[in-house]
Amino acid sequence: EGLGSFKLEELLVEETWLEALPGEFQKPYMKNLCRFVECEVGGKLAIYPPPFLIFNALNSTSFDRVKVVIIGQ
Repeated sequence: EGLGSFKLEELLVEETWLEALPGEFQKPYMKNLCRFVECEVGGKLAIYPPPFLIFNALNSTSFDRVKVVIIGQ
């Protein structure tokens, strides 16, 4: 608790990623994912990373400097 409300799409702020992913947050799959993550973060279980770090890797590195993105847990 104490995280307040947030919008997942507002957490990605690095300009080159925003340019590389135009309209991605408006697609149905991403809207569903955003709603799910926002609800889970607002729930009783601890969710990691905290919201302000969800896009930390993307916000820390410009798109043109990335060679590979590995997604998984």
